[in-house]
Amino acid sequence: MNVPKVMRHTVLAVLAASLLSSCAAWESVKNIGQPPPLSAVNNPTTQPGYKPVQMPMPAVQPASYNPNSLWRNGSRAFFKDQRAHQIGDLLTVQVNITDKANLSNETQRTRATSQDSGITNFFGKGKVPIMNAALPTRILTTDSNSSADGKGSINRSEALLTNVAAVVTQVLPNGNLVVEGKQEIRVNFEVRELVVAGIVRPEDIQSDNTIDSTKIAQARIAYGGRGQISDIQQDPYGQQLTQILLPF
Repeated sequence: MNVPKVMRHTVLAVLAASLLSSCAAWESVKNIGQPPPLSAVNNPTTQPGYKPVQMPMPAVQPASYNPNSLWRNGSRAFFKDQRAHQIGDLLTVQVNITDKANLSNETQRTRATSQDSGITNFFGKGKVPIMNAALPTRILTTDSNSSADGKGSINRSEALLTNVAAVVTQVLPNGNLVVEGKQEIRVNFEVRELVVAGIVRPEDIQSDNTIDSTKIAQARIAYGGRGQISDIQQDPYGQQLTQILLPF
């Protein structure tokens, strides 16, 4: 193992962490007395890392029309539908998450073994021939005991009820809509963020242009924040680096 190389990499990692910490510290110094800034309203499709969603699609069915009829097959209403159906349309996502899990497991194991071997006589004689020595009454004696007791429990409860407006960013060939919405709320010096993204069926959108979060496929819901409270709850960069590098 090349010790100098490992030490060099460790020093570089420490220097990088120090530089990152100093940059973050300088940003914090500049924002003393100022609330955290809100993010700019941008087009989600232009953000770094954005990728259009690709899903297995059925064959395209051509629309059929009946002669002398104002009704088109497949239409959802006689008049124009006001629900979201194309890129750029908005709809309201009703985030309703109420999860509760309570699990308990226990495993117990005990094993005891004993081995004892010896020679009490050698063809009817109590001594070893030629050597005229006493027979060993104990050649091998072993004892072992092992036990294990493992317990585990999970008690989790989550509840989130809120609404967020999302924009249609893509229409899939089968008519399903890819939506994405982001909401930021600043209270004093803390910004709360709510991000919702996924795929919805137009049929699941209610007449008031809302949809429940439980009907979103590939749902990605994130709720968090940033600001003074979040900074206090996070370990300093140096401590995080130490926890990663130290093997004990």
